[in-house]
Amino acid sequence: MMKPSSPPQFTPPTRLATLLEFRAPLDSLSLALKLPKLRNAPIGDGRPVLLLPGFKADVYSMWPLKRYLRRLGYDTYDWSLGRNDGNVDRMVERMTPQVAQVAESTDEAVTLIGWSLGGVVARELARLYPDTVREVITMGTPIVGGPKYTAAGDTYARDYQLDLDVFEQEVHARNSIGIKQPVTSIYSRQDGIVSWRASVDTYNPQARNIEVYGSHLGLGVNATVWRHIADILAAS
Repeated sequence: MMKPSSPPQFTPPTRLATLLEFRAPLDSLSLALKLPKLRNAPIGDGRPVLLLPGFKADVYSMWPLKRYLRRLGYDTYDWSLGRNDGNVDRMVERMTPQVAQVAESTDEAVTLIGWSLGGVVARELARLYPDTVREVITMGTPIVGGPKYTAAGDTYARDYQLDLDVFEQEVHARNSIGIKQPVTSIYSRQDGIVSWRASVDTYNPQARNIEVYGSHLGLGVNATVWRHIADILAAS
């Protein structure tokens, strides 16, 4: 896959798309409606799976998915940082010992599943530590542009004193280094928080980009997303 010399240019979600995120609770209803399909998912092999929440979210947002994967037979872990504060470099630094500890205690490289900004942290950990990270799966993650093509971009830039255009180039440079492990990006065209185009991984030739239907805030409780994750883990 050809890596562009400069990042592609997109636009953040419209205000209407962001307002439509109120439908997120409807995504959780899909869990009950598609319960038979979820129960028929492949049984896990016990590998360690660590879940990373999105911006301003904490471990509780990942608990439904964590419980589902545990029921399938995976050894699931919460991250140790509490609420996602948005500082990617600091979170990567603080997560590094935990990922290494899980890998050492289980004698297996760790699969990372990240929601939104949690997926950015997961991708950076995979890029920096290929021996301890087995695979990365992200949900609604802003791969291109950092916060630039998100509904919270201007707020994020103000809070962290960022020039979004300059930071976009830094993100592009990191992405262009590439990730060696299997990597999957799950995205939705109905995403009202992150531009779906920015969630498509064009940097890694092995990347799988899987489109689903649903809101950004509901991706972690979306039955279709859960089944995709189950199938991905079973096949890798």
